[in-house]
Amino acid sequence: MKKNIQKIQQFKAENKKITVLTAYDFSTAKYFDEAGVDIILIGDSLAQVILGLDKTTDISMTEMQVFTSAVARGVKEALIVADMPFMSSQIDKSKTVENALLLIKAGANAVKIEGASEFNLECIKHLTQNGVPVMGHLGFTPLSINALGGNKIQGKDAQKTFHILKEAKKLQEAGCFAIVLELMPAESARFITENIDIPTIGIGAGPDCSGQVLVSEDLLGKYDRFTPKFARKFTNLKEIILNSAKEYVKEVEQGTFPNASETFKLDSEEVKKLENYKNN
Repeated sequence: MKKNIQKIQQFKAENKKITVLTAYDFSTAKYFDEAGVDIILIGDSLAQVILGLDKTTDISMTEMQVFTSAVARGVKEALIVADMPFMSSQIDKSKTVENALLLIKAGANAVKIEGASEFNLECIKHLTQNGVPVMGHLGFTPLSINALGGNKIQGKDAQKTFHILKEAKKLQEAGCFAIVLELMPAESARFITENIDIPTIGIGAGPDCSGQVLVSEDLLGKYDRFTPKFARKFTNLKEIILNSAKEYVKEVEQGTFPNASETFKLDSEEVKKLENYKNN
């Protein structure tokens, strides 16, 4: 049964942890969906982990649409959320709505917007009132990395935590169905989670959020340029891929791939015709 935002919000009331993973392609999304992941996020992290770009801010709206469509084709039950990429929701309200609808048309069930500026709050309210679900994102917000001065932990004292809580309440009032809390002390994330009604999804924010999200390339041990402290590797696909490719190279060079069971054959009469042609 397809999950919706009401079901995700119900999980918090039931004290059931919400599972979120990023995915960027059809097969990965299909397997995560079959595994029972609640929310699949097409994150702007794909700029780095898939496209090899330097920053998440380098991803374009067109690219987000392509990857969202690929993921949507593989998902039957999970809620699909797509990131609004850099400058797609920061310029003009009508343009923000247009871009959000492009992601919905591509297959997303909801969009994610970072920050709680007055402009963002207006856009979120407009979207949610017109049937486009929005997930918020507070704490460390990658699209604001230049303003934040790098990958820095947020909410490091009570006053800063109160400020993030105030922003979270504004996002809730604007209509967000859930909020990602990134890179903050566990106590701060727990305090915010306990003082708002909608679910929180933690990433580097301790175990007490309503749910957790990880970048799939970290989870699978595939991306090796940088691994955050909070990103547990549940397997090591890098080694599996590397060793498989090395074995392939060796067997092709040795002539052991493909073998007889992996090869199509003509019947003997057709082989004779080929031999007669050569003899002529």
